[in-house]
Amino acid sequence: MADAGTTDRTRWVALYVLCTGVLMIVLDATVVNVALPSIQDDLGFSQSGLAWVVNAYLIAFGGLLLLGGRLGDLLGQRRVFLVGLVGFTLASVLCALAPSQELLVAARFVQGVGGALASAVILGMIITMFPEPREQAKAIGVYSFVASAGGSIGLLAGGILTDALNWHWIFLINVPIGIATLVMALRLVEDRPGLGFGRGADIPGAVLITAGMMLGVYAILQGGEAGWGAPTTVLPGLIAIALVGTFLQRQRVISNPLMSLHIFRSRNVSGANAIMALLVAGMFAMFFLGALYMQRILGYDPLQVGLAYLPATVVMAILGLRFAETLIMRFGPRRILIPGLACNAVGLLLFARTPIDGNYVTDLLPTMVLMGLGNGLSFPALMTLAMSGATPEDSGLASGLVNTTVQGGGAIGLAVLATVATARTDAVSAAVVPSLGALNAGYHLAYVVGGVLVIAAIAIAVAVLRDGGGPAEHAGADGEALPARDEAIAHALA
Repeated sequence: MADAGTTDRTRWVALYVLCTGVLMIVLDATVVNVALPSIQDDLGFSQSGLAWVVNAYLIAFGGLLLLGGRLGDLLGQRRVFLVGLVGFTLASVLCALAPSQELLVAARFVQGVGGALASAVILGMIITMFPEPREQAKAIGVYSFVASAGGSIGLLAGGILTDALNWHWIFLINVPIGIATLVMALRLVEDRPGLGFGRGADIPGAVLITAGMMLGVYAILQGGEAGWGAPTTVLPGLIAIALVGTFLQRQRVISNPLMSLHIFRSRNVSGANAIMALLVAGMFAMFFLGALYMQRILGYDPLQVGLAYLPATVVMAILGLRFAETLIMRFGPRRILIPGLACNAVGLLLFARTPIDGNYVTDLLPTMVLMGLGNGLSFPALMTLAMSGATPEDSGLASGLVNTTVQGGGAIGLAVLATVATARTDAVSAAVVPSLGALNAGYHLAYVVGGVLVIAAIAIAVAVLRDGGGPAEHAGADGEALPARDEAIAHALA
């Protein structure tokens, strides 16, 4: 019994180590945004050049997630996680010491590569480490909290580090965390062998999907900056569609595909990924445009912005760490997902009534609480459903897919919402409305569009998802959800 208890404790400590790696990578996306003005002043970036401090990371990260997940299945998930973690940590040092614009952008690209490799396999490792449904639901709740709340924690951390020290520390802080995570992962995370390249070493397919994803992310980012009809948006976008289409056709006909398409036959897996994309797109209205509203209109400094999101983070922590497992096991992921999405939709629509002289307690706090409730319920349920089609052989692929969905939904959402907000602001400005009012009108429209996206996610959840769909299912040949382990597990999740 002692040995079993020690093994059980080791698994949970290993989970926290993996989630520390997740948090470090998720934080990096938002912590940099707070420090961008300081980076611009120090290294002399132009406004357009400054965008590449963010975009270089996003292109590498979004483009390599699917490949990273599959490499985990083939080479061993722990090995890919460690390689990614080392790359991310070393690139963080280069970012912190970068003396020029070019070196910083290049280091951010390498950071994105490392972040993609590490994060692509983490959810698959968790599924493998916790095969028992109740423990798996609890572990996914912890992971979901870290993944969803990391953005708001990053805003707070970025404000503290930038105000108290300087922008270099937003990267240097990754070094001790990365080293500690690496040492603990080597000791605690089991090294399971991969399938080997003979089970899916589709090199041409890897080139197609990686190039297609990177060009797709680039096109989305260009759409938000240069316009959706600009040649720099349309041409890369068309090439990306062609590359991804060729990749998918190739996967249908070759004997050892890089990405087995059977995973999409599950209604719950396909539906959960579609809902995830819509939800994350809507959430960017709150996290990014909401932060701009607080800074540009209410006059909050970076630290105050981070503190403003703290109630949402606390509510997410309570639900994700304490109640998610119980609720999923009691009611099933679908039945807690729909109320969670409804909280998110209402929160975004409430955000659309914020005035230019808004009061935090009456105008922002209700939205923060609703968003905390919504994310705390929605993300664990979606992660469970998105992984429900994964077998041990393709858990890395499923993990990479859901992470790709999150990144793709976020990139598209931010580009679309920013474009909508800017167009509305320009239109209202032309009508000779005061500048703050015009700016706020643009934000309001973006919040409404974000709310509509989440409402569309609710419609998909009602129409497509099925009850059950817990962590122990995978897709059969006819697209129905089949029990992957035994009837007792399937019954517990029903």
